[in-house]
Amino acid sequence: MSTPVLGAAGILAFVTLWELSSRLGLVNPAYLPPFSDVALTVLDVVAGEQYRAQFWSALGSTLLGWSVGLVIALVAGIVVGVAIGSNRWVRDITHSTIEFLRPIPSVGLIPIAIVVFGVRPAATIAIVVWACFWVVLIHVIYGVADVDPVGDATARSYGLGFFARARFVVWPTVLPYLMTGLRLSGTIALVVAVTIEIVVQAPGLGQMIAQYQSAGNAPVVYALALLAGVLGLVINLALGRLERAVLVWHPSVRGEVVA
Repeated sequence: MSTPVLGAAGILAFVTLWELSSRLGLVNPAYLPPFSDVALTVLDVVAGEQYRAQFWSALGSTLLGWSVGLVIALVAGIVVGVAIGSNRWVRDITHSTIEFLRPIPSVGLIPIAIVVFGVRPAATIAIVVWACFWVVLIHVIYGVADVDPVGDATARSYGLGFFARARFVVWPTVLPYLMTGLRLSGTIALVVAVTIEIVVQAPGLGQMIAQYQSAGNAPVVYALALLAGVLGLVINLALGRLERAVLVWHPSVRGEVVA
């Protein structure tokens, strides 16, 4: 049986269990509305008169924080990662500092972000940058460190300058690592953005979820949670397709195409 069929069967089983648990009273419907009710609420949130404008505005705010934070983290991670990874001495001297800062939970920095930026999208962007920067940085450092020294020496012997070696030797080695870091960072950025919006009431899907949770409107809360999950799935699939498109020349991707 193919993987998509198994995946669809798993989703169907989960939805059926959800529906029956609520309908049969195994779980209080006030806390877990039937899936069919939530599905109708999803349509109402996306296209209904009552929630549509608020939802699309919140989605735009979340995507703004997600995209800007991810781009900043990507650029900073590439620049710093190449600078650190290109020199073994710099890698060794910065290793302990990176390992000390990297595990600091991004959520733990929310109070600092609020003090500095206030309850604004800038606070969301700052925390997203912190969470994703380390993922990109580590992947780029390992990618630069993995450059074939023989290939680099050969390029030098042929008189290639710094930028030529970066383009033809370093970049092809780093790119697979970078694309993996980008794909992981995409979902991390979304989770962090929505979490911050819930905690500090910054504009976005998280704020909308918190608002209707406080109002006791469980169907809307579950509908928004499902929509956030769908958004995460779309982002992951889109970045996966981008990774395969960018690395179409790489043996691992060529092997997938042939298979």
